[in-house]
Amino acid sequence: PLSADFALIAAYQADFLGNLTYRLTQRNYNTTMASAADITIVEVSKLVGVGDIKPEHVITPGIYVDRLVVKEELI
Repeated sequence: PLSADFALIAAYQADFLGNLTYRLTQRNYNTTMASAADITIVEVSKLVGVGDIKPEHVITPGIYVDRLVVKEELI
């Protein structure tokens, strides 16, 4: 089985509970690694409120996410 101490993954959108959605190739291994690691740290492009992500669009549930880091856009 696949296991890791830490998983550093990127996601497109997350809510405050840690539910994640992805875009394009972010979906390849991020879901697998989030569930396989002891501690999962996620960099998100967009942080939204609880309930703003429809349940059918959640790809990785917040139970697997330990930390959220919001990506800052440089203008």
